[in-house]
Amino acid sequence: MTKNRRKRDVIEAAGTKQSTLDNVSFQFNIPKPKLSGEPTKAIIINEIISSVKDDEFTLSVDFTLIPSKASFSKVNLDLFFDDQLLNSLTLRIPQSTLLNDKFVYPLALNMKGISQGNYLIRIEMYELWSSDEKLNFTSKTIVLDYIPQTKETRLLKVPIVKHIADSNLTVVSSSARTIYQELERDQKRELSSNKDEW
Repeated sequence: MTKNRRKRDVIEAAGTKQSTLDNVSFQFNIPKPKLSGEPTKAIIINEIISSVKDDEFTLSVDFTLIPSKASFSKVNLDLFFDDQLLNSLTLRIPQSTLLNDKFVYPLALNMKGISQGNYLIRIEMYELWSSDEKLNFTSKTIVLDYIPQTKETRLLKVPIVKHIADSNLTVVSSSARTIYQELERDQKRELSSNKDEW
């Protein structure tokens, strides 16, 4: 009688412990649902600033990384000219404390030989997963109204990409750019003062 009673107490005690969602998800390999308060990763192209000087078309891709740059190590950038892929590159995101989460990446196109007209310029940005899946994909398109400054004997269908920034120093915020320029000026002053002493 006492043995049966002990068994009944053990069964009742086990029955009162309910499995939580975390326990069940762990046991059955079910991914935990995201809480609404958790920030999601995203790449936002704020704007594409463009200008044409002579036969060179310059672009500045202004973008923000959400929730912060610390969530990203690399971001891919694809440049399209009238739906034709011109260039694809990987931007390494520096984790420096001098930089904020907003960046500007410059590009330049040599437009010599391109005929007059309206052209679609599209920027696609994403993180590339190991399975070639594009995560956090975003894109922005602008229209280029191009009028050639010089006449070329042959006409090209697509421009030639000219890089302004080195891929290792790809992304620089405006505040960091000012600091780098000040450092350069200080180094030049120091060199010139050293030459005067010699």
